[in-house]
Amino acid sequence: MGCDGRVSGLLRRNLQPTLTYWSVFFSFGLCIAFLGPTLLDLRCQTHSSLPQISWVFFSQQLCLLLGSALGGVFKRTLAQSLWALFTSSLAISLVFAVIPLCRDVKVLALVMALAGLAMGCIDTVANMQLVRIYQKDSAVFLQVLHFFVGFGALLSPLIADPFLSETDCSPANSTANATSSSHLFHAHQVLGQRHPKVLPQSNQTAPGLPPQDRAGTHVSYAFWIMALINLPVPVAVLLLLSKERLLTCCLQRSPLLLSADELALETQPPQREDPSSLPPKLQPDPGHEDLLGCCQRRNFRGAPYSFFAIHITAALVLFMTDGMTGMYSAFVYSYAVEKPLSVGHKVAGYLPSLFWGFITLGRLFSIPVSSRVKPATMVLINVVGVVATFLVLLIFSYNVVFLFVGTASLGLFLSSTFPSMLAYTEDILQYKGCATTVLVTGAAIGEMVLQLLVGSIFQAQGSYSFLVCGVIFGCLAFAFYILLLFFHRMHPGLSSVPTQDKPYGMESPECYQR
Repeated sequence: MGCDGRVSGLLRRNLQPTLTYWSVFFSFGLCIAFLGPTLLDLRCQTHSSLPQISWVFFSQQLCLLLGSALGGVFKRTLAQSLWALFTSSLAISLVFAVIPLCRDVKVLALVMALAGLAMGCIDTVANMQLVRIYQKDSAVFLQVLHFFVGFGALLSPLIADPFLSETDCSPANSTANATSSSHLFHAHQVLGQRHPKVLPQSNQTAPGLPPQDRAGTHVSYAFWIMALINLPVPVAVLLLLSKERLLTCCLQRSPLLLSADELALETQPPQREDPSSLPPKLQPDPGHEDLLGCCQRRNFRGAPYSFFAIHITAALVLFMTDGMTGMYSAFVYSYAVEKPLSVGHKVAGYLPSLFWGFITLGRLFSIPVSSRVKPATMVLINVVGVVATFLVLLIFSYNVVFLFVGTASLGLFLSSTFPSMLAYTEDILQYKGCATTVLVTGAAIGEMVLQLLVGSIFQAQGSYSFLVCGVIFGCLAFAFYILLLFFHRMHPGLSSVPTQDKPYGMESPECYQR
């Protein structure tokens, strides 16, 4: 009861910053899920093939990883963190507004790279700020944070669905052996240059033509709507900057605020009676470093080999599970509209929303469940459920009903894998080491690599390979998790790791000292 009262008191004292950090993760979710359902329309808009458009996913995920590392630069003061969040959330609105103007796949990849940088910065800064405020009590607040990711990712496909084109321009543009379609495409290009008023009646033409440009124009409305929906987020960050007197006009009234912030970060001792009682601006963040800073630390010199093996195997599990999340969200729409299912474009547009909807629902349910079920058990159930679901989808690959049921099941099992794995790994390592940094990096690399890999295989081997890849990735995730359990049993503890470098997570509040 004492802990619950203290946590609710912390929430009341930090309500505005907490709501602001949750809202910027809504921007993150809004930006992460729109590419899947709009993939075919963007292919038409940019006149590109599936392997070419896959590089757009790659550029987004690569820059998301870079942005996560860059976000560590802005964590030293509250002012830097909030200005980074304001710039990133505003950049996401600008990206949504600019996407309809991108007629070349390289330009689109560049724009999505900017979105990835903004998303990575949001991912790092918002997570670190919440952990800095709530410390050992941050688990529930992080679950809610990731709930907002799912909510944003659920909303963006629903916004896009009414504007998706029903005509499919992709086969002529992406199938290498469709030579007759290529000749037809060329003929329509020539006609399109000479008789632009005739072509709008030809709705079944190949990609790169005015009909698909018209479809792209309809999708443009979806992107502009998402840009407007996201605009309140940078406004919320700006209001928090104003409340904390960190705007330029406020600095003259309190000129010592930033210097006090810097002084607290450098002079505050590593242990406090109750560090959570400090204002958020004055709380240091020594325990969560960026990847380079983490790897340069010397406090692992006496650690056993299992200490490093746990970091690696846990990161590999998330490499697979987060990679599967990104892969399925990106390509389930394309898989559904291809043979043998040949689902209508409008109906297939609901699949990414269904997937992210059950991820959101799963994260909501995992908030109370995580207080009763051990993280290791939750991860095991999730990984086994993912493998079983992909096997069922593979067996009943010709059944549309099983596709929708399997999509919901996958979203449910993948929903709590990341926070549960993070909590399990940090618990094994007693909140020492670089588990958070390594796991976030592994998950980001998995999303980047698996999407690019599946895009190439999907194009070369056909739609059936999409589910085969899912089964293989799920089995690998299960194998890596068994290895993690093995290294956990062999792990002797961390008594040999020097104590002077203990992160603030080791400074247990009162209810964790009993």
